[in-house]
Amino acid sequence: MPKNKNSNIDGWFILDKPVNISSAKAVNAVKKCFNIKKAGHAGTLDPLASGVLPIAINSATKTIPYLVNTVKTYRFIIKWGEQTDTDDSEGEIIKKSDHRPIEKSIKKILKFFIGKIEQTPPRFSALKINGERAYKLARNKEEFEIKSRTVNVQDLKLLKYINSELAEFEITCEKGFYIRSLARDISLKLDTVGHVYSLKRTKVGQFYIKDAFPLETLEKLVHSAPAGRMAKDFLLPLDCVLDDIPALHISDEEAKMFCHGQAINKKISSDYIPNGSDVLVKNRERSLGIAVFFEESLKPKRVFSNFIN
Repeated sequence: MPKNKNSNIDGWFILDKPVNISSAKAVNAVKKCFNIKKAGHAGTLDPLASGVLPIAINSATKTIPYLVNTVKTYRFIIKWGEQTDTDDSEGEIIKKSDHRPIEKSIKKILKFFIGKIEQTPPRFSALKINGERAYKLARNKEEFEIKSRTVNVQDLKLLKYINSELAEFEITCEKGFYIRSLARDISLKLDTVGHVYSLKRTKVGQFYIKDAFPLETLEKLVHSAPAGRMAKDFLLPLDCVLDDIPALHISDEEAKMFCHGQAINKKISSDYIPNGSDVLVKNRERSLGIAVFFEESLKPKRVFSNFIN
């Protein structure tokens, strides 16, 4: 395949990540399939989790920080009666319980897990403890403490009481939330133990599972694209994750200055754009980058690409 065939293609590719593959390996598969040098993902999914994995292509990688902190929705199944050291089905069973909660009891306690709550992340997580990843310390059977932190849950509901062993839930939560911790804590609240049996992310910000491409279809996408190019039909616009920040159109001359990293003097009402705000800079409907507006000046923060006449 010719080199750099897709070097000028920017945007977001929404992958439906399968289980048993890491987020990093999923990104590498997309890069290899489309011969893309630069790509990155927003919001890591554990290998045992599936679903929406937004992948930024080329210049879109500069917009990843604007998606990482967005709201996410998951569907997950809890298996009652077995607690594992990883709080999911991959770990070793460390505790058992004969108690199985009934549907009415499950629904009754969910209110305690909505809103701002205190949550202790799993021992097997990527959090750093004195410079070391928690999961590495846990694998080495080392003793360490993980502090609880405040997280926010917008919605939590029981979707299906499958049977006495399994129940399916849906949650919409904000950044820093661990579904595995929730499964552990719900189980304890119900006087039993449990772990995440399956997990699927169905939404990240404005990206939905219905719009995601399964990994196994990548080869078909490549063959349907001309000369190995990633067709733009497969991508969402680079600036689609920037809907929450104001956009400002600038002239061709100003665009050249911006793309060379130069500040642009611009009189803008502080009612429209407050000092210190991020601004999406556009020229001829093309997104050039992000600037910070301060005292009638636009200072480049992230430049997506060079100016093209």
